[in-house]
Amino acid sequence: MTSAGTRPAAAPHLGRATITVEGASTDRIATAPRRRRTRFSLWHLVLMPIALLFLIPFVQMFLAALSPAAELQRFPPPFVPSRIDFSGFVALFTQSDVLLWLLNTVIVSAAGIISHLVLCSLAGYGFARLRFAGRKVGILLIIATIMVPTQLLMVPTYILFANGFRIVNTLAAAIVPWLASAFGIFLMRQFFLSLPAELEEAGTIDGANRWQVFFRIVLPLAKPALATLAIFTLLGSWNDLVWPLIAINDSNAFTLQLGLSNFQGTRQTQWTLLMAGNVVATLPLILFFLAAQRHFVATMTFSGLRG
Repeated sequence: MTSAGTRPAAAPHLGRATITVEGASTDRIATAPRRRRTRFSLWHLVLMPIALLFLIPFVQMFLAALSPAAELQRFPPPFVPSRIDFSGFVALFTQSDVLLWLLNTVIVSAAGIISHLVLCSLAGYGFARLRFAGRKVGILLIIATIMVPTQLLMVPTYILFANGFRIVNTLAAAIVPWLASAFGIFLMRQFFLSLPAELEEAGTIDGANRWQVFFRIVLPLAKPALATLAIFTLLGSWNDLVWPLIAINDSNAFTLQLGLSNFQGTRQTQWTLLMAGNVVATLPLILFFLAAQRHFVATMTFSGLRG
């Protein structure tokens, strides 16, 4: 018998069972991610040839940039060069303003990414959480603008930039169209709708206002969506050629794509310079996507959960 002030001792086998179960669960938790990494699926047999098919043009572009100019004039050009020749890269950096074009492109893309992350996140959060008159009509009108072809807006936009803003032939003409987009607003709205509203309600109960809830609770959780939006904005602004070709004639304001188009003429194409320039233009995009691909996949998982 035990006294009222003392606890009965726990059975030894219960303690051992608890330790065993906890150890087993810990082992399963620790080994579960390892199993997911090494698990092979039949989908890999389908995706690996497709990935190889998409990889071949990049490999051919890189090998063509290292090929002698005479071999690129053949038809068909050899896939593997007979010797490695860096004359294309040397001519690219010595006979052209590729560093200036690259700097202009970085400025345009950085301004577009920052502006998209700020404006589209604010607008997307407003349409997802705030209650105001015309909210549903407003988001429908914004989504409807996605279906308008970009070519229809080029002439009115050029007239506005030339007569109104007076920014034609300047780098600002390439920046302004990338300040915000309907797709960015829609993407952020869908992601914010997938977040539980209880998190924001808990912040409100703790005394946080709407701005504090957005910047301290919602925005840190939206890193996957922000990374995805940054990827799409970078791809669009970095590879944009048609609009700078219309709005910019000053060589000091050329973007990378606009400058590389000068290597391809009506009668002659400088293939070594063009291929070397394409390598310089493509590598930053590949590196940026590899750095943000985990967030990109996460956003594609969450953004379509709720409408």
